[in-house]
Amino acid sequence: MVRSRHIPKLPTAILSIVLCMFVAGCGTGNSTTAGAASENEGEPISGGTARVLQVAEPQSLDPAKLSNTWAHMATLGNALYGTLMINNIENFDIEYKMATDFSSTDGGKTFTLTLRPGLTFTDGTPLDAAAVKYNWDRLKDPQIGSTAGRHAVQVASSEVSDPTTLKVTLAAPNPYFAQGLVAGAMNWIASPTALEKGTTSFDENPVGAGPFTLVNWTRQSDIELQKNPEYWDAPKPYLDRLTIRTAHDANQRMNAMTTGAADLASESSASNIRKAETQGLRYEVVPTGGGQIIAMNQRRAPFDDIRARQAVQLALDPDNLNTVVYNGEGAVPTSLFPEGSPYYTGAPLPETNSEEAQKLFDALAAEGKPVSFTFMSYPASESKMLAEAVQAQLSAYDNVDVKVEMHDITNAHARTASRDFDMSITSAIVQDPDYALWTAFHSTSAGNFMGVNDPELDAALDRGRVSESQDERVDAYTAAQERLDELAVGVWYTRATPSVTYGDNLHGVTLYTLGSPLPEELWVS
Repeated sequence: MVRSRHIPKLPTAILSIVLCMFVAGCGTGNSTTAGAASENEGEPISGGTARVLQVAEPQSLDPAKLSNTWAHMATLGNALYGTLMINNIENFDIEYKMATDFSSTDGGKTFTLTLRPGLTFTDGTPLDAAAVKYNWDRLKDPQIGSTAGRHAVQVASSEVSDPTTLKVTLAAPNPYFAQGLVAGAMNWIASPTALEKGTTSFDENPVGAGPFTLVNWTRQSDIELQKNPEYWDAPKPYLDRLTIRTAHDANQRMNAMTTGAADLASESSASNIRKAETQGLRYEVVPTGGGQIIAMNQRRAPFDDIRARQAVQLALDPDNLNTVVYNGEGAVPTSLFPEGSPYYTGAPLPETNSEEAQKLFDALAAEGKPVSFTFMSYPASESKMLAEAVQAQLSAYDNVDVKVEMHDITNAHARTASRDFDMSITSAIVQDPDYALWTAFHSTSAGNFMGVNDPELDAALDRGRVSESQDERVDAYTAAQERLDELAVGVWYTRATPSVTYGDNLHGVTLYTLGSPLPEELWVS
């Protein structure tokens, strides 16, 4: 169990927990880390209701349409569908839930998934190997448009051996495949019987085998859930009811927490974590490397020209963006991996140079290619502020024009997946390096939204993926870092802070992957 703690200053603390992630034997000490609730909270009490705030509004309750990160609707997906497995965010070991094993004996070419016997969905349909295969195959359909499709397409084929066993063959070896599985909708299995009835029917009656079932969904308002009495892991869930509401605005989330209008909030604002500390709220922050990226689409003008990407990199000041968006409380990356990481090289990320930026903007304009683009923003307040701050910074330069458009989360995801954008926000948030870096930057990855296509980078990422030697992985990711800098893929503007804030009456707060809460563990006093 990992204890909930407070910290003296957020940027230093975020760095320290990232360091802890990489250093063998890093103890629990007095630094902040993420994970389960305090060890001395006592025995869980059954009953009661918890009110949870999420950052993104779902457009459907289909698990393929949900995203399993702190910045989206992780609690909702875990509540309705449960989890096959989770990862321990201190050491990334896989821990099993509805599955009992997911292992490879051939270096990640094939895996065997084993399920608990006797699992059923709330409509009586068996949650068996055939149901998992149905869900995973469905995620690969581009018409579904799932954000998990970029990981599901790594499954070349799967075969049901018996009701509890699914044999999986990957398109290419990946010993670390499970780390990506737990981070997306592959971890959420819905009833094939219910999915076959279509979206409208499913949204009215989503059927999973999770700890909660839907009572009512008022769009743009409350999602009301009640305890699933047939949940496989009795006596969990401890709560009788769970109410989930979306709050895009960071101030709204913090106000709800400080006034007692909410019990837990998934949090995307580093500034709110600082406020939580000063207000006496409890919070958990998941350790990560990498970070969030101002992404430039290399598949079309103006960013198909590396000089345009370099100009924007040199022109933007991440420290100023941090001040505007996070009140200076965020952690601005200075390198891809932090000091203390085995992958740390000391090589800095590109730094601001306004004179060189202007020279590049002028050179492009002289060729009849002035830099003009649209920043596609998400509805969260931090996303809108970032887009407007980028627009404001670049307005100080000649021969560059920036427009800002805001899109709801579903439309923005669809446009990102179809590569229909100039500039947007994406991420390569590193726990194990493979999942984040290969997904974001390999030329064959369905999650390579920026259109990076570089054989030298691909080779480094492939070496890091298949090697089971730490020294070989360090060499591979050192080469990858160097090549990413040379390619000017984007602007790393903040370390991600996957986190939750919660009140003193809520207990059992347990996170996995990128800040995904397990609602079956929650209880109130």
